[in-house]
Amino acid sequence: MKLLRTIALDLSDTFVFDPAAEPGEWAVSGAFRFWGGDPATLQGKERSAFRSGFLGLQSWGWSTLAQIVEATESDRDAAIELLARRLVDRLGAPDLATARRAAEEEVAFAESLCTAPTDTLIAVYRTIEEGEVREAFRTLRPRGGPTQLRAFSFLEAGDEDEEQPADGIDLVKIVAGRETK
Repeated sequence: MKLLRTIALDLSDTFVFDPAAEPGEWAVSGAFRFWGGDPATLQGKERSAFRSGFLGLQSWGWSTLAQIVEATESDRDAAIELLARRLVDRLGAPDLATARRAAEEEVAFAESLCTAPTDTLIAVYRTIEEGEVREAFRTLRPRGGPTQLRAFSFLEAGDEDEEQPADGIDLVKIVAGRETK
């Protein structure tokens, strides 16, 4: 079986999220952390977590990327138990049995995202459409096949002409703007 773990290719998550997840934590989508609020009112690091964060279960922090890894049934059970405890302790779930059922669903959803080969990276992009949270997931693969993981050495898998989020950062334009000043 495969599950998701947080991964940090550089220190950027420590600037983007509060808190940032530690590398190597079991991860889930984490969209449930925004239930009951109005994501449209989020600002700063909370907004970044909503839009592009995977939830690390140990730290309860956020990671831009998650990595597909091999896992055992024991690993899966441990992730469920950890998430269930967090749901009780941090979000006020009524009891551990109720929290465990919710945690099982979250971990099963994370597991369903792991259809690509081991070591593939996954990114999430969340939006609000017609009052509902929508998630889109993208897989990232190393250029030229498996290599040591480094930032900026990944291509998106899939349709190269696929529309990108409207609020993406265009580093080329930023640099070009600085050079013309």
